[in-house]
Amino acid sequence: VGKHELTGHKVAVKILNRQKIRSLDVVGKIRREIQNLKLFRHPHIIKLYQVISTPTDIFMVMEYVSGGELFDYICKNGRLDEKESRRLFQQILSGVDYCHRHMVVHRDLKPENVLLDAHMNAKIADFGLSNMMSDGEFLRTSCGSPNYAAPEVISGRLYAGPEVDIWSSGVILYALLCGTLPFDDDHVPTLFKKICDGIFYTPQYLNPSVISLLKHMLQVDPMKRATVRNIREHEWFKQDLPKYLFPEDPSYSSTMIDDEALKEVCEKFECTEEEVLSCLYSQNHQDPLVVAYHLIIDNRRIMNEAKDFYLATSPPDSFLDDHNLSRPHPERVPFLVAEAPRPRHTLDELNPQKSKHQGVRRAKWHLGIRSQSRPNDIMTEVCRAIKQLDYEWKVVNPYYLRVRKKNPVTSAYSKMSLQLYQVDSRTYLLDFRSID
Repeated sequence: VGKHELTGHKVAVKILNRQKIRSLDVVGKIRREIQNLKLFRHPHIIKLYQVISTPTDIFMVMEYVSGGELFDYICKNGRLDEKESRRLFQQILSGVDYCHRHMVVHRDLKPENVLLDAHMNAKIADFGLSNMMSDGEFLRTSCGSPNYAAPEVISGRLYAGPEVDIWSSGVILYALLCGTLPFDDDHVPTLFKKICDGIFYTPQYLNPSVISLLKHMLQVDPMKRATVRNIREHEWFKQDLPKYLFPEDPSYSSTMIDDEALKEVCEKFECTEEEVLSCLYSQNHQDPLVVAYHLIIDNRRIMNEAKDFYLATSPPDSFLDDHNLSRPHPERVPFLVAEAPRPRHTLDELNPQKSKHQGVRRAKWHLGIRSQSRPNDIMTEVCRAIKQLDYEWKVVNPYYLRVRKKNPVTSAYSKMSLQLYQVDSRTYLLDFRSID
């Protein structure tokens, strides 16, 4: 636990030794967590305020949450009553929906990764196994905890992403209501069979309405499984639902500047409002003025009712970095310049973690162009080729480009996406996809 010098607010400091994370082969996991947490400003997702890097360690300055894990709370107190279970589940689903709208799938939702603050509000944490989603693409990595993993994940089948978070959320809801897990066995093959069969015990004390919701969320066939919209429309879920969890216009909150927090930052740092606003809109999350601004807002929020702080916790649009895929890509893309884009991250950050489970089927077919060259070299050649072909491009991330070319006769644009994937330790796959 740390303390911000000027504002006096508590923060949690996660200290990561560089040598240790390399030896444990979790560099990609840490990068994914930092990348995705930087995107988010939601009342029920843990916040990352600042990342401080030294030659030996990485310090992640995060929101301080004093209540511990939901898992420990259930172990100590047993099942929650229906009203409290619903309140926490509504908060969790709001956070999950926010992730999905920002094109991120968590992939490791479980009570251990849901923290509770001093007022018993839920905070989703640990985005180390999360991954970015793109339309028309599928994930195939088996990851997460077996007890909470969806059938398609443990079977090694392709999955889009959101449906596996819905399954895990259903398991969490069952744990809240029953104090146990719907699928549990010490023998892993037996556990996997139970999950793939999708049969679980429903205690008599459960409300028939919530049983129907659980069965819809824990549907083995992902095509028949509930979506966030289905859950939001369910009669059990809608009871006592706070409006801030699913605002009618989520983008509205992102345009708000908190005047009181702005003034307090000016007083603490002896600077002008123009200087603070300039930093807020600069997209520099590490700036001391930006960090202080969000600390002030979040600590005020903790002292108020949850329903009062949704607008204050979402930052302006420009706070989100280039990886924010929740907004449509602009039609205008810059003309190709002479120099190819320089990748800023490794493929570990952009691809799912390799499966640790033995015996999981792996798909053998691939589309696109395969290469054993270094990923940076592959992308350099790609950029050189599209420059020679006189295409325009947009860098979505270092290994994902959107390109277009104007037809001189019809003036219509032909559009295409190019994305590099890692197939195994030595092989990479360049995928092409036409865009309407």
